[in-house]
Amino acid sequence: MKVTINELVTFISIVDEGTISQAAEHLDVTVSAVSRALSRLEKKLNTALFRRTTRRLELTQEGEKYLVRVRSILEELEAAENMLIMNKKVPSGKLRIDAATPFMLHVIAPLIDKYSSAYPQIDIELISNENLVDLLEQRTDIAVRIGELKDSTLSATPLGLSQIRILASPAYLKTHGTPQNLEELTQHQLLGFSSLEKLNDWPIYDAFNNLFHVDTNIKTDSGETLRQLALCGTGIVCLSDFMTQRDIQEGRLVQILASSTIKMQQPINLVYYKNRKLSERVSSFIEFLKAEMPSCD
Repeated sequence: MKVTINELVTFISIVDEGTISQAAEHLDVTVSAVSRALSRLEKKLNTALFRRTTRRLELTQEGEKYLVRVRSILEELEAAENMLIMNKKVPSGKLRIDAATPFMLHVIAPLIDKYSSAYPQIDIELISNENLVDLLEQRTDIAVRIGELKDSTLSATPLGLSQIRILASPAYLKTHGTPQNLEELTQHQLLGFSSLEKLNDWPIYDAFNNLFHVDTNIKTDSGETLRQLALCGTGIVCLSDFMTQRDIQEGRLVQILASSTIKMQQPINLVYYKNRKLSERVSSFIEFLKAEMPSCD
């Protein structure tokens, strides 16, 4: 049979306190419990650890050697326990964060320096994907999802809503003019998504009171590519505030048909697997992003 931690602690207490009765008082157990633990330990080791005298117990030569190793083992165990306790208080370890490229570039990346300064013991790995990834398969701790959530295996923390707007660069509008209604808009070079056709439904109603659906000869699967095309004056786009808010504020992009644009907002969520206790590092990032993310409502 293997020696137990309880037996080692009992052995150390007997040495430190000098007698079995004092060790029992120190450990808050009965004298018989201490005596039995010592007997079991010596039997397992097949070695006498103490010489019994009328006044106290004295270590044998074998007991003295054993004491040195046992103290070292228990000190290491205590250090390991303290490390785990401190890790729960101070977030540490690797944090893998997944997000679509536009959200990574325009929201997360500008905040990473501040987050890293606040939590220097966390190693951060940023992963950009245009498509949804399997968090478990990719060993991802947390991901940002934009739009309606469909995966019931995920828990979600809402970050907010982001309005979708029809936009163009001042250079494009200067060359091609500014459309004043939907009919004029259809005469312009419109830019759309090659995947997720739902993203080609723009926030403006057609004559049948349906969302205007864009069908264009220039498409891409990347929202960031659409943004760059718009900035270059290639055409008119429909993008979310989280990636274009600063462009609008600084005049690089201009909203078109603002009075006709309906309220059409994309939900933004941080997601992670259900039935998995959140680590301190994941919780710290959730609370940080909730507090720091620019409002797009």
